Amino acid sequence: MERIRNCFEKLLSKGEKPLIVYATACDPSCSESLEIFRLILKYADMVEIGMPFSDPLADGPTIQKAHERALSSGANTQKVFELVKKIREFESEKPIILMGYYNPIFVYGEDKFIRDAFNAGVDGFIVPDLPPEEGEDFARKVKSMKLSPIFLAAPTSTDERVRKIGEVTGEFIYYVSVTGITGEREELAYKEIEKDIERIKRITGKKTVVGFGISRGKHIREMYNTPDGFVVGSAVVKRIEKGNFEELESLLRELKEVTKPC
Repeated sequence: MERIRNCFEKLLSKGEKPLIVYATACDPSCSESLEIFRLILKYADMVEIGMPFSDPLADGPTIQKAHERALSSGANTQKVFELVKKIREFESEKPIILMGYYNPIFVYGEDKFIRDAFNAGVDGFIVPDLPPEEGEDFARKVKSMKLSPIFLAAPTSTDERVRKIGEVTGEFIYYVSVTGITGEREELAYKEIEKDIERIKRITGKKTVVGFGISRGKHIREMYNTPDGFVVGSAVVKRIEKGNFEELESLLRELKEVTKPC
């Protein structure tokens, strides 16, 4: 939790917002994935590492295909932890958040999963299919290890549900900007998103980052003032799929620039 807290404090003191970048572990292979995260971490303030799973329901086609490629390369939970350990050999400060579905955690064993993640150097978890009502025990165990459980809120979340999310989440809430799956969008409903994030922050007092659909600098500029950070995933994964790392670096550079004050 401390690395996440320090990241927010350091950036906000400079008027910056965290750029949080998602990529799937072991896509297209575990060795190539390490080099991809090395590139991502030149620009990202935090990383979300996707845990490959055969049925990623919240994800659109781009990230679904990344899960398939990773599983074909032999990815499993243990290899995700090994990847995190290797990242920690060259990056000791930036937060690493695992994003994955509950089934692999259940199969691995909750307690062992949390302990092994802690030992690998993980700072928090996003489990899209674990609702706050059913995730209280998991969140308690995660917090007892001084790690951060991060729960999702959406445009459809009622005030009552938002309060519940605020009670169980860790350092921040992940706001899903659209009702649907991950994927690039041409435009977003900026004013509505900002208004809803203001509601969530008012109810919970928690920092709130926004993701789903954010894929270009324009999206960040249009709603820069309200969210506490920005998550970019599908746009990054699409460039990984293409193997175009010059284009990937150009995108990362652009996104990081717009998270800084004008």
